[in-house]
Amino acid sequence: MNTEEQELAELDLEAQRPDLDRNLELEVFDAVRGRSDHPVTPVRLQAEDSFHFRCHPGVSCWNVCCHGADITLTPYDILRLSRHLGLRPAEFLERHTVPAIFDKTELPVAKLKMGGADGKGPCPFMADSGCTVYDDRPATCRYYPLGLVSMKMKDADAKEDFHFLVKEPHCQGHREAKGQTVAEYRFEQGVEPYERVNRGWVDILMKMASWNTLGGPGGKAPTPQTKKMFFMATTDVDAFRRFVFETRFLELYEIDAEAVEFLKTDDEALLQLGFDWMKTVLFNEPTLALKEHVLQDAIARARGTLAGDR
Repeated sequence: MNTEEQELAELDLEAQRPDLDRNLELEVFDAVRGRSDHPVTPVRLQAEDSFHFRCHPGVSCWNVCCHGADITLTPYDILRLSRHLGLRPAEFLERHTVPAIFDKTELPVAKLKMGGADGKGPCPFMADSGCTVYDDRPATCRYYPLGLVSMKMKDADAKEDFHFLVKEPHCQGHREAKGQTVAEYRFEQGVEPYERVNRGWVDILMKMASWNTLGGPGGKAPTPQTKKMFFMATTDVDAFRRFVFETRFLELYEIDAEAVEFLKTDDEALLQLGFDWMKTVLFNEPTLALKEHVLQDAIARARGTLAGDR
């Protein structure tokens, strides 16, 4: 068994950890930036609510917000930026990101590397004229100056998403006359595909954050191997595709033949597979089923282990 297959086997065992009470949830995801010192307007904004804001080259603070920003890149951000720059994800990650741990989750993410020795310099994609990757800019930049919160309260059937307004001292865009509803701004900024593709990733981060006080699923923190696999599956589709097709992955999990063909070329579909796999590994959710013979073998091994312990 090679190293990747051994890692896969270890993760299969980890996926069998006992589930916790899933009614005990308070999940919050802040999709603005990593810093917590923003002046926030403490009002929930729904789709029909209005606010004043406009960013353009004529505003006095033009490009100021593009210095020293703490931006966590989502999986779809990495895909879009890599394609825009003509880079493979691994090249993009090496050139333009730094690894980090997402707050309260113990899970690794990639952050956009800012200029300057202290990381407080300009965004690598900033020019005097503005953003050079504007059509494929990260989700964080699209939302600004809105923050997004996704919450699931105890006993609630579904998550509730709402926005809030972030007002930083340097930003003069709030003084502009242009008004729009939250829904209009979201449409203008093109956030829908980012939310759709990243939903599974956000779900994982929220659940890990909500379980942080218990030390992770089953009362245990994610193992180093789990963290390694999570980072691969959510940042580097090339590496994850090799993992899926060059190890015993497809022998272990139930994935229909048509889906397998899509996974060979469709990066977005591969991301969804990665999210489903990690939900199974981290939370024992039934998002990706083991093949029947694999499940039966696992049950037999577990019974043998229990019998030997008696």
